[in-house]
Parts: sequence; C-alpha cells; structure tokens
Amino acid sequence: MLNVAETCVGTRALGPGMRSAVWVQGCPFRCPGCLAPEWIPDRPARAVAPADLAAELLADPRVTGLTFSGGEPMEQAAGLAEVARLARRDRSGLTLICFTGYRLERLRSRPPGDGVAALLAEADVLIDGLYVAARDDDRGLRGSSNQRVHHLTGRLRDAAEVLATGPRKIEIRVRAGAALYVGVPSRALAAAYPPVARGDGRDAMTVPGALAGGAGEGSAR
Repeated sequence: MLNVAETCVGTRALGPGMRSAVWVQGCPFRCPGCLAPEWIPDRPARAVAPADLAAELLADPRVTGLTFSGGEPMEQAAGLAEVARLARRDRSGLTLICFTGYRLERLRSRPPGDGVAALLAEADVLIDGLYVAARDDDRGLRGSSNQRVHHLTGRLRDAAEVLATGPRKIEIRVRAGAALYVGVPSRALAAAYPPVARGDGRDAMTVPGALAGGAGEGSAR
C-alpha cells in the first residue's frame, strides 16, 4: 500500500501535456521554506493500493503522463514503480517525471530503500536535489537552481528547455476549504501565500510539485 498525501488528475502545470500527479506522504528532508510541511512527517495519510492509484490517475482519458512528487517519492519507490508499470500497461506511451531530494548518484550507489532501481527504470525524467530557497531562480520545473533535470530516456528530451528553464505554471484547485496549488510556484507567489496552520493540523495552503526535487517538493521544491 502507498501512503498518499494528495493526487491531481489532469494538470498541465507539472510537465509536458496533460498529466496526473501524486504526492506521497513522508519526507526525510526538511528544506527551509517548504510550503507543504504537513507532507513531511512519516504519518498515515491515505492508504492506496498501486492498482487503485494507477486507475485513479488515468481517470481522465486525456492524460499522457504522470508526475511523482511528495513528500519523498524514493521512500515509497517500490509502490510507485508498480503504479507506473500498471498505468503503462493500460495506457501505452505514458511518460513519467519524478522529483527527489536525493542526488541521482546516491540513488544508484546507495539506494535509500527497496524499489529505487525499479522506479528509476520507469522514470523518463528525474529532477534531483534539495530545495534551496536562496537559489530559487523562478525557472522551469526545478524548485531551485541547484536541482538538476536528468533525462533518463529520450521520451521527453524535446521538452528539455521547458523543463529546465521554461516559464512556471500554477493551477489552483479548491478542496475542503483549502487552496491546492498545483505546479511550481514563483518566488512572489510563495512569499505572498505562506502556509497557514489550521485547527486540524494541516496547512490551509499546500503547493505540490514545486518540490524542488524530493526535498521540499510537495511544497516549493
């Protein structure tokens, strides 16, 4: 079972084409400036089986790609790799973008858990590195300039410039009284709308996908 913080089916803010995104719960990194601190603790959120999550992400027939963020996807790598495999079985040609706070070299030499190699084998693009607020340059899907965009396959190579330095996009979804920002927020937006603690322990605003990598991702990574 996967421990899922949030999903978004059908977005154009987290990579080329129409995509579905999943943000997992739990992150070993605590990047200063993270805009989704409620997704950092390793605590129960929504338990979802890989097959059910794959079906959920493909609910929109226009979806041509998936984006994994968090939280830290590599902490649930085996389950996410299975999601990618099942989704591609049902819809060929899907592309996968994955954020992580770990460096690619570390993932290959000393994987933090089971399934990391399997998830890397499924990913077309890996955006790695911790989010560093002082190095947020308002460019691309990277949260900050220290993060790197790795093309592990050639499937999204034609979007290399957009992913690394293109203009950022944000979509706003209103759910249960909170504004869910989907995409990588600009510095101005992140400064204007910091998280506001609510009585239920969650923030009034969460900013997924912006994780500049797996550490600070679901927030403004």
